Amino acid sequence: MNQLFEEIEFVENLQYEQIIEDVISKKYSIVEDFFSAEEVLALRASLLEKHEEDRFKKAAIGNYTNEIILKSVRGDIILWIDELKSNTAEALFFKKINSLVSYLNKTCFLGILHKEFHYALYPTGTFYKRHIDTFQNDDRRKLSFVCYLNEDGWLPENGGELVLYLDENGQEVEKVIYPFPGRVVIFESQIIEHEVKPVNTERLSITGWLKTR
Repeated sequence: MNQLFEEIEFVENLQYEQIIEDVISKKYSIVEDFFSAEEVLALRASLLEKHEEDRFKKAAIGNYTNEIILKSVRGDIILWIDELKSNTAEALFFKKINSLVSYLNKTCFLGILHKEFHYALYPTGTFYKRHIDTFQNDDRRKLSFVCYLNEDGWLPENGGELVLYLDENGQEVEKVIYPFPGRVVIFESQIIEHEVKPVNTERLSITGWLKTR
């Protein structure tokens, strides 16, 4: 049993090191197997169950002290996830997130002390215009995190691409990332502008931020 745990930790550490290398060199990282297929299915089921209970609300722009709802800017509906009240699927999610945070703080001294995550559902026809994940009155967000919970067989024509606007040698480059199920994207919150293109099929994810003091 100890050997199994050691092997799991070794694989996770390799994954975390790749994320660190990517973020240092490119300011973003794309991970295909951060969560297992079973974990993704459980999280998707949790999202859909809570949506059926009518617990989601329209997403706003700005933070809690300067929050407004603009459908012309973003159209998703969200539900914040409380780690202290998490169900089984969410507890596994936070276990992996906390492991990543611990490794980042230990190896990179990022000083991540807080985190916030929510479910996000984009109905057909909605989008989120180009923006950056930090506020004028609150710059604590260090890393943005997205985990896609769409159905297997998601096609590019379903829309909902995440577009990162990158600076490569003084030239702006668009990095298009399709929301395939299980895919995780991590990027620097205070540097990378991004947007969600209009969706043609309902799009599901967990989105959040790792924050400093």
